[in-house]
Amino acid sequence: MSSDWFEFLKKDFVQGFPAFCGFEVTHANHGVFETCLKVRSQHQQQDGFVHAGVISTMADHTAGYAAYTTVSRKFRILTIEFKINYFKPATGPLLICRSKVINNGKKIKVVESEIFSVSDDIEKLVSKALLTMTAVPAENIQAAS
Repeated sequence: MSSDWFEFLKKDFVQGFPAFCGFEVTHANHGVFETCLKVRSQHQQQDGFVHAGVISTMADHTAGYAAYTTVSRKFRILTIEFKINYFKPATGPLLICRSKVINNGKKIKVVESEIFSVSDDIEKLVSKALLTMTAVPAENIQAAS
C-alpha cells in the first residue's frame, strides 16, 4: 500500500461521528485495517463498561476501511449488514479493533472485526463482528445526495 493511499485513508477515516468518538488509525494494509480508542467516561454505560454502541461503531467503521483498502478511490464502501457478538465487558483504558477482509468479491466484501480491551498491555477479546460490505461507484453516492 502506498504511503499516499495510507495517508488518505487515515484522514478519510476520522471524520464526523468516528472523529467525535475519538477513533484513531494505527495500521492499514491491503485487506486489513486497525484502529484504537482511548476510552473516556463518555464511552461508558451506567456500569462503567464501554458501551456496546461504541464497540459496534468501531467494528463497523474499521471493517469498512479494511474493505476500502481493496478498491480504488473511484469507489465508496457501504455496510449491507452485520452481526456482532459481545463476549465480555470492555473495561480497559484502550480498545483495539482489527478488521480483515475474509472474502474479497468485486462488489461484495465480507469482513471480520475483532475488538480487544487492553489493560496493562494485556489484550482481551471482548467482541467479534462479521460484516458484509458493498463497493459502490463514488459518483452513485454523490448523485444520491
